[in-house]
Amino acid sequence: MERLFRIPTPQGPRYLRETAGRYRLCGDRFETDPDLDEQPPPATFLPPAEPPAIFCIGLNYRAHADEMGAAYPEYPVVFMKSPNTLTGHQQPVALPKVSQKVDYEGELAVIIGKSCHDVSVQTALDHVLGYTIANDVSARDWQKEWGGGQFCRGKSFDGFCPLGPGLLLANRSIDPQTFQLTTRVNGKQVQASNTSDMIFSVAELIAFLSQDTTLLPGSLILTGTPGGVGMGCSPPNWLQGGDRVTIGIDPIGELHNHFEPA
Repeated sequence: MERLFRIPTPQGPRYLRETAGRYRLCGDRFETDPDLDEQPPPATFLPPAEPPAIFCIGLNYRAHADEMGAAYPEYPVVFMKSPNTLTGHQQPVALPKVSQKVDYEGELAVIIGKSCHDVSVQTALDHVLGYTIANDVSARDWQKEWGGGQFCRGKSFDGFCPLGPGLLLANRSIDPQTFQLTTRVNGKQVQASNTSDMIFSVAELIAFLSQDTTLLPGSLILTGTPGGVGMGCSPPNWLQGGDRVTIGIDPIGELHNHFEPA
């Protein structure tokens, strides 16, 4: 398995490609440059993608739908986040002053590698560049109470899409429906699931989203969160200033972010 990490350099953002524990800088098409020496592991992380669009899927795990008391959807529930939400591994996330109900959502994220339009379920994964980890941070008061029925404000405050640490490059030997996902808040496990619990698989989501819609290279798809979100707890477990959220997906890695008070 190979991974890509997007890092800052004096020349601007660059990609490091990790192969068997060795790191080399990449060119524009992610090929390593054989003329460059090996690099140290990354110390500072940028989001591993600059997506032209961020598609998100709601209620896509059976256990999450169950904890919300919601029926399993007939079609994928789609909403979007703004690009200002992106932040990297180990970067702080500021809690918004206008929300008191901020929640975590550990998710598998998919990055499209080449344009796809009206693709089939059978060929959908051929269009994937790779997989990474996302936290679909959500202001539940704006999502559920004050948003007029729309999710966009509750999902799009600055920093509300931590992404990383790197990108697991896709190949046909990798089955995204076998990944184990866990989320911990201040070291306490709050989510534990497997992507096999998805109602709509990654391939089904790509095929659905590409219907009469071109998914451009770099497009990001957040595939939904499993059960165990803060809103589903009794009482609800909202994020507070100083909290640290760690989301792990085997075999991708772990995404760490801490939350700063408003």
